[in-house]
Amino acid sequence: MSDTLETIGDGMVVAFHYTLRDDEGEEIDRSEEGDPMEYLHGASNIVEGLEEALSGKSVGAAFAVIVPPEKGYGVRDEAAVVEVPREAFPEDADLDTGTEIVIENDDGESESAWVSESDDQKVILDRNHPLAGYALHFEIAVASIRRATAEELAHGHPHGPEGHHHH
Repeated sequence: MSDTLETIGDGMVVAFHYTLRDDEGEEIDRSEEGDPMEYLHGASNIVEGLEEALSGKSVGAAFAVIVPPEKGYGVRDEAAVVEVPREAFPEDADLDTGTEIVIENDDGESESAWVSESDDQKVILDRNHPLAGYALHFEIAVASIRRATAEELAHGHPHGPEGHHHH
């Protein structure tokens, strides 16, 4: 079976171009020309609502989809915003607003947090993704579909033509 005849389903590596906009139509992000985003379908590499919208599509499909917060980066949780004393961070730590840092949660697991405010006394960390609470307006163009290799399936993400590769 030719790759171009296949449709997107679990175990397929999909490359697609995208433009992401907010509710006001402002561009948030886009794939680079000639460098589509690649993911392993069914492995939760991308937000749930986008993966659902891509399911069953073929190469060349171009469409728009609005992903609600519940199927995107989640609904904002104000309890995920915490204040930490400035002295808990190294003196030279980059604590500019919007900086992503990795913290250890109460279960001892690593998770991302974003600096929402900082001064000499305190740092406000937000464990919500910056796009939590937002509808995601995607314009999508499917560039390629192929079967994942056994190694990609085992690792849960695509490796690209040069082997192990992380986007």
